[in-house]
Amino acid sequence: MSHKRPQEDSTKGRPSEAFTPDQDKRRRVPTLRNVVQEVMKLQSVQHLLEPVLEPLIRRVVKEEVEVALRKHLNNMKRNGGKDVNSTSRSLQLQFLNNLSLPVFTGTRIEAEECSAIKVAIVDSLTGQIVSSGLESSAKVEVVVLEGDFDGDERDNWTLEEFKNNIVREREGKKPLLAGDAFLTLTGGIGLVGEISFSDNSSWTRSRRFRLGARVVDGSDGTRVREAKTESFIVRDHRGELYKKHHPPSLSDEVWRLEKIGKDGAFHKRLSRENINCVKDFLTMLFIDPPRLRHILGTGMSAKMWEVTVEHARTCVLDKRMHLYCPPGSQQKSGVVFNIVGQVMGLLSECQYNTIDKLSETEKIEAQNLVISALQQWEEVVSFDDEASLTSSVKREISNGTKYLASQKIGGFDYAQPSASSPDIISTIYSVGGLSGLDDYALHGYDQALSYPGQVTNSLICDTDITQTFCDEDHLRYFDSDLQPQSLGLESQADLQTAVEGFLLQRTVAVQAQRRWTKVFSVLKWFSIKRRVKEKFRGLQI
Repeated sequence: MSHKRPQEDSTKGRPSEAFTPDQDKRRRVPTLRNVVQEVMKLQSVQHLLEPVLEPLIRRVVKEEVEVALRKHLNNMKRNGGKDVNSTSRSLQLQFLNNLSLPVFTGTRIEAEECSAIKVAIVDSLTGQIVSSGLESSAKVEVVVLEGDFDGDERDNWTLEEFKNNIVREREGKKPLLAGDAFLTLTGGIGLVGEISFSDNSSWTRSRRFRLGARVVDGSDGTRVREAKTESFIVRDHRGELYKKHHPPSLSDEVWRLEKIGKDGAFHKRLSRENINCVKDFLTMLFIDPPRLRHILGTGMSAKMWEVTVEHARTCVLDKRMHLYCPPGSQQKSGVVFNIVGQVMGLLSECQYNTIDKLSETEKIEAQNLVISALQQWEEVVSFDDEASLTSSVKREISNGTKYLASQKIGGFDYAQPSASSPDIISTIYSVGGLSGLDDYALHGYDQALSYPGQVTNSLICDTDITQTFCDEDHLRYFDSDLQPQSLGLESQADLQTAVEGFLLQRTVAVQAQRRWTKVFSVLKWFSIKRRVKEKFRGLQI
């Protein structure tokens, strides 16, 4: 049987050994020389750091001890005060309503819903307002506090802490609170007078303010804890006055747009061209952009122009649409545009095409029609939105009638009322430059001149109204001795035929307006004549 010999170390000719951790540790025991060197190094470091670390550690410990001692003393003061006045009430001031935000310099500080700020003295234990006693008529001062003044975790503070957080005006500035900062309680409640900030809050450490209130006279020695509001930001009112609006509104002055300063060069140039508001700016932008660019001049760079135009385009427009049909088009063709003259589409042979479906030539034609429409606004018909426009066109096409819906007469917008409504009579009178029936003391005749039924979808009444006007209920108001021959007619039938022919004629809106003016002028003349005759007969009797 063969025996395996242990492997020998190739370098020393000895068998190899497997060292345990304990054996390895014994083999690495430092020598005396190494120990001495380490000790010397530690001593050197200690001698170097001791002069630096010792004062630092002493200062930190001292500050911490002082803070702890100060807190302890404050607690002793609070506890001592409670022990001394254990039998007395614990009183405090409170603001009864919240401030109206935001707050601006030079503007009265008010509570929500534009009411006065209320301050009251309450019993902190019961929460009830103290309405009797010396404190109920105390004098109170309103002060400005730092926005980060919070008190301790119990929302409590000492009188000294409150005083240390009062904010005074900056050097060379007016008092921070302008107005009457003092008030006298009545029945435990007082109203703060007209006060305002003279400076903003951006320069303080928290960039915010609080209002505080403290009793300055009227207590019997018992401390009344001060009141404070929530923190808020006070902004400079001048900056708000010149602030740009995002987005702007049509009625905003034109300097509200970006890159156009109030009373600046661009503002003056636009004002000279009667471009005073954002609506004027947008209208010129869509009607004649090269002219608008020329008005602003070379002082406005291409980048500034882009910023201004982009800002103006963010303006929110209403959905109202306007239709203009040029003379001679027989109301079958026209342009549709919005309130600022932007082309929305074309009406061609009773077919409405939106702007995205128009060719460049058609777009130019539409733009020219908008310019004509703005010059002849009395010919423009308005619709609530694009849907009402298209539905009106489809309805009129299906009826085979004209699509000038009763949206506008002579440039005056009005809703489509019932035919019996006196409003339609007064509207036509105002269009024709005539006064109402009441100007002639013809009370009750307005109802007699109205007619039943509903006006159809046209400025010109249809045939069913003819019979209504020729009814005896209306013709009886004419003078009884009026003969057709006085009007150049041969018989009563001719008179009725003339009225029917007049009412059945169809023409454009302006012509319709003139006919209605004539009709009601004749009716008024007959009514006045009859009224005068009745009065004359009464005088004879």
